[in-house]
Amino acid sequence: MTDQQRFREPLRVTLTRTISIALLAATIAAPRLGGIRRWPVLVALMLWPAFGGHWLEVLFLNWLRPRLPAKQSIQTVARLLLWFGGGIVLALGARLTAKLLLAHPPASWLPWFIAGTGFVVVELIAHAGLRARGRPSFYSGGG
Repeated sequence: MTDQQRFREPLRVTLTRTISIALLAATIAAPRLGGIRRWPVLVALMLWPAFGGHWLEVLFLNWLRPRLPAKQSIQTVARLLLWFGGGIVLALGARLTAKLLLAHPPASWLPWFIAGTGFVVVELIAHAGLRARGRPSFYSGGG
């Protein structure tokens, strides 16, 4: 597919957005996951889906999409599969980070299929927000 432009964004913009998302998510999760004393660790854990998810999207847009047939259905399935598999990998990264940073990490974690499905849902919601603002998104086939 040669008519798609490469995705480019200044690192400052990426960091501002993804760190803001991680800060907000950690603030929402902290009361249920150990209180304010765990907030810094929760920020680090939330960076996995926020910052890591950004790079999954860049991987799709700049590497995978140009190598796929232009047929929209193929690109849609490939993107959903990348999000699902990437969500599993990011959840594993968050789990390993928690084991390193917490003296007593949680005993139970999301099963892999829920982590993958959850990441897909988060991406679909994020792309709905992009579409609502008139920006290219999963739903428009552009972004």
